Formats: sequence, structure tokens, C-alpha cells
Amino acid sequence: MPMAKEEEKIQVDGTIVEALPGTQFKVRLDNGHEVLAYLSGRMRKYYIRILLGDRVRVEMSPYDLTRGRIVYRQKKTSEGIVEEEF
Repeated sequence: MPMAKEEEKIQVDGTIVEALPGTQFKVRLDNGHEVLAYLSGRMRKYYIRILLGDRVRVEMSPYDLTRGRIVYRQKKTSEGIVEEEF
């Protein structure tokens, strides 16, 4: 079965709520849904650590909206607040 094309994938942001074995995580999406997501190969290769409460971007297939792949961890400042300049 061929993989979904790049333009067919859905990207949504969410927050890590639970860490599971095998580099899998439960992610609460911004729309309130919870999905089971695994760490992408590139993130695993470069040892990018994911912790509870981290904001992440999840890539999902339109055919199965209960599972996804974590493709990006958003950066936080030391205080956890994004600073704005005026």
C-alpha cells in the first residue's frame, strides 16, 4: 500500500499529556481530541527529547485520525513565555 502524498497529510499542533513505551505519546490536540503519536525517525535519529507538557506538531493521515507522527517540538524560552517586541 503506497504512503500518503505530502499534500494529503494533515498537520496539527498539540500538547504531550502522557508518555508511553516505545517512543509513543498521547497528545491532546488544540481542538480537544487526543491521539496516539509516535516519534518520527529524524527526531529519534537526532535524540530530540520530548517531555510532558511540550508543544508539538503532529502529522496525521486523513484516513486514520486517531494516530499520528510527531514531526516537530516547539521551542520554549527559559520562563516558558514567548516574548513579544513592540
